[in-house]
Amino acid sequence: MKPKWWRGVIWFVVWLALLGAGKPDAYHWDKPEWVPDPVVPADNPMSEAKVELGRHLFYDKRLSLDNTKACASCHLQDKAFTDGLALPVGIHDTQGVRSAMMLANVAYLPVLTWANPNQTKLERQLLLPLFGISPVELGMEGKEQELFARLNADPRYPPMFKQAFPEEQGAVNLSTVSKAIASFERTLLSFNSPYDHYKYRQQPDAISPAAKRGEALFYGEELECAHCHGGFNFTDNIQHKRLPFPEIGFHNTGLYNLDGKGAYPADNHGIRAVTDKPEDEGKFRTPTLRNIAVTAPYMHDGSLPTLRDVISKHYAVKGKAVSDGKEPNPLRENFIEGFSISEAQLDDLVAFLETLTDKDFLTNPKFSDPLADTKR
Repeated sequence: MKPKWWRGVIWFVVWLALLGAGKPDAYHWDKPEWVPDPVVPADNPMSEAKVELGRHLFYDKRLSLDNTKACASCHLQDKAFTDGLALPVGIHDTQGVRSAMMLANVAYLPVLTWANPNQTKLERQLLLPLFGISPVELGMEGKEQELFARLNADPRYPPMFKQAFPEEQGAVNLSTVSKAIASFERTLLSFNSPYDHYKYRQQPDAISPAAKRGEALFYGEELECAHCHGGFNFTDNIQHKRLPFPEIGFHNTGLYNLDGKGAYPADNHGIRAVTDKPEDEGKFRTPTLRNIAVTAPYMHDGSLPTLRDVISKHYAVKGKAVSDGKEPNPLRENFIEGFSISEAQLDDLVAFLETLTDKDFLTNPKFSDPLADTKR
């Protein structure tokens, strides 16, 4: 006869099995096996219903005050979810102060904007374009109830909210709207470029000889590109389930030097505007280089029109400040020391960067506008 304490163990095991039986399967990420799973907030687990609702909301212009702008207005799929402008334009033609950031692989970023180390959650970052007033983007400050009424009035949305948020009885509120859009944004994964086929799928002919020479330059010690643009997402800002803690990088690359002491333009001081530390002047978050060839113009203010300009008129000369007739920025990172590069090498490096374009990502119907053929 088994000891009585075994009965308690058996009942505990049965209880655990019953508890897990009612839970849905873990969300399936559409990505290669070599890519680690993203980190997902415990209060916003992924689900297909939530993602599909978020996709609808992402493209819905009713999220703007005058029904003219959506999240997708500044994040176009064919441009890797950027907008092709130096600076984005909100309602009433209000111009922003920093370029629209690419959303490809945003699920792997521990910080989410150009110059705010405190913006770490997609659910909260959404509030800036939705309600921000400096600059105005979607312009919904103080109009929350109007927004929810608009969504509730569309017969498509109430059942979608109920399916996505059964624990909240399908409530249409700021929490559910932001969680749904954030869930959709986490699915914007891009890992099917020619370079991925070359490096991770052992397909040696997936990129050209010129791109292979460019790869050697990119990872070489003279150019130092990979110092900040390393890893599987080509940035030094990264978090995923295999990392014990996130890695975060903000850098001053010497883009400006207005006063000879390192000053940047008044509305673009980098993270100094948050930290109030003089040494943080001009420090901005390192963007991913995935799909970089389709996201021109470049830098946080869109001040460099082409990849060739980024290389030859910025990094090769110790920062664009030098191209603008100034001295090199004294606050720039110490690895921005310039380099010599020939036209042929420049061609090769650009050829390599172009292999990071994932054409499937730019056309994947899972990421496209579900309302494109529907009259609004």
